[in-house]
Amino acid sequence: MRISVSSDMDLPVARALVTELTKRGHEVSAHGALEPGSDPQWAVCSEAAAREVADGTADQAVVCCWTGTGASIAANKIPGVRAALCTDAYTADGARQWNDANVLALSLRLTSEPLLEEILDAWFAGTPSADETDRMNVERVSN
Repeated sequence: MRISVSSDMDLPVARALVTELTKRGHEVSAHGALEPGSDPQWAVCSEAAAREVADGTADQAVVCCWTGTGASIAANKIPGVRAALCTDAYTADGARQWNDANVLALSLRLTSEPLLEEILDAWFAGTPSADETDRMNVERVSN
């Protein structure tokens, strides 16, 4: 799977994210502080990662900033993106299942490396619900 990743800070957990995604066999496209010469501002790099999902050059994205809030807001400004700020595995699973989220937003402050692996496990194991009500809700918020 092609995964676009952004972070506004070059922190160990952001580097661990890229390493873990690559270890899982994903093709990673990096933005922000993870890519030399790229603009590290959270609004800029989160938008860049989300645009790759919207234009089809990435299947999903993971956007990171200190709280995860700004990254999720920036990503959600892009039509076709459904970004979910997830601080635990249960939320990541629910975001994939009930919201058909295609962008995972993470807090660099709250996410440890072991928690990162749990969140990624749940995110990639999660599948969109086929329930009619869930699909109608996703359609309602789609751009």
